[in-house]
Amino acid sequence: MKKCIFAGTFDPFTLGHADTVTKCLALFDEVVVTIADNHQKQCMFSAEERTQMVKEVYRDEKRVRVLRWEGVIADLLTKEQTPFYVRGVRNAVDFTYETADYYATKKLYPGIVPIYIPAEQELLHVSSTLVRNCILFGKPYSEYVPAAVSEAIGKRGSHV
Repeated sequence: MKKCIFAGTFDPFTLGHADTVTKCLALFDEVVVTIADNHQKQCMFSAEERTQMVKEVYRDEKRVRVLRWEGVIADLLTKEQTPFYVRGVRNAVDFTYETADYYATKKLYPGIVPIYIPAEQELLHVSSTLVRNCILFGKPYSEYVPAAVSEAIGKRGSHV
């Protein structure tokens, strides 16, 4: 059984992230979507909220497993017994960042096999930052996130 890890902060999970998962499902038997804690980022949504949002998006997809991770990705790859680490990229800036991260992770997990999945052209502008800014300024955001995420954000209301 081939599986991959697709990890991120997902604050919140966007249609770009969902597109990456869809592409992973065409390649792998299982996709482990991992909500990673990044202590360098101040998140709008708690790790529990982000995990629940993504679980709701994939409630009916048996090949997607959602988990939360507080360690380094190299340890997660070891725990999950897979070398396949998927990264979504929108542009050269993302590619540069992900490549630097790859070399750092490779020192800890030499068997890592990075898989870069380019964003679709119509999703190049979609980011979690865009969604958070829309929320903060009271602008529409539902066209950038899966319906389950939009619903969860809406239920949270003014507490965002």
